[in-house]
Amino acid sequence: MTKLNRSIERGLAVLEVVHASGALSLAMLAERTDLPKPTLLRICATLESRRWLIRRNSDGYYRLGSAFPRVDGRPKLVDRLVAVSKEEILQLSEKTGLAVDLAASIGGGRVEIVDTTRSFRKHGIYPETIGFRPSPFHSALGLAYLHAMPNDSRLQAVKDLAERLPRQDALVSAQLPKMMKAISAHGFAVRAAGHWGRAVDYGALPHAIAVPIVAGTEPLGAINLVWNARDYPVDTVVRCHLTRLCKYAKTIGAAYQASA
Repeated sequence: MTKLNRSIERGLAVLEVVHASGALSLAMLAERTDLPKPTLLRICATLESRRWLIRRNSDGYYRLGSAFPRVDGRPKLVDRLVAVSKEEILQLSEKTGLAVDLAASIGGGRVEIVDTTRSFRKHGIYPETIGFRPSPFHSALGLAYLHAMPNDSRLQAVKDLAERLPRQDALVSAQLPKMMKAISAHGFAVRAAGHWGRAVDYGALPHAIAVPIVAGTEPLGAINLVWNARDYPVDTVVRCHLTRLCKYAKTIGAAYQASA
């Protein structure tokens, strides 16, 4: 009988567990594979280098990456965006001292936060945002993405959204042309003053500015800088960090396009 390759067996076991569970911490992987953590770290690092796994910045959980073979042969676009953005959002956060959220398009004029560098201890704002779909009309991420959409697509999306979203969002949608002009003039979208976005039991009211991520002419999502509103006014963050935010958004868009 041919001797099996133990390293490949272990790697496949990790992939099977992650595939079945969606996302797992290193401790969970150790428990479910009966492998020691040092061994798992080497396996996961190898799989990350091939983009078969991605390790989320927010909680360190592993999930399947953009190069993992899919049934339809196409990588998930969200995973691909996370893969090319992972180091970039960490660098942006370190250089600005502010938290960074990465949001990906989910269709219909909406985005979903797919990665973040938020830390409550460091930034004082609610950190558990992955999977949250910010308001298209009140959030900086939602407005930045809408602004990047082709005009016809945006008009149809806004019409559809106004019929499904809460009444307060539907009322704001009528002001969207004015908001789009402001984004064009300023070069960024800003979070509506006093907008919480979701009910939380801890964390300060945040401010945020955002710009879209575009690959060629395709809007992929948006990226923001977000901070405790008591720490800085919006104008200060714009003056100090907008240029850097725009640079990283362009870098991510170009990397996404190159990874195709």
